[in-house]
Amino acid sequence: MNTIRLAVASAALATFAIPVAAEEQFIELRDAPGKDIVEQSCGGCHSLDYIRMNAPFMKPETWDAEVTKMIKAFGAPISEGDAGTIREYLVKNYGG
Repeated sequence: MNTIRLAVASAALATFAIPVAAEEQFIELRDAPGKDIVEQSCGGCHSLDYIRMNAPFMKPETWDAEVTKMIKAFGAPISEGDAGTIREYLVKNYGG
């Protein structure tokens, strides 16, 4: 009985989740050195729209803290070299 309930609940969730995922639009970031690394590293976990939405509030040290948080707190698989490239791209193109 629990297996049937689980299957029905899973099917219902999938029915609602698929259209939502399909509605996400491609986010075009500013074309500059490091853009490809930002798209791959950041876009693998969350919408790149977060970058543009938060840009008006960000300073260089805030972007640095955000990149560090993504790596240390959330476990983003980003090398130290790529982290530096990401920080530099964000500061130069989205605040600072």
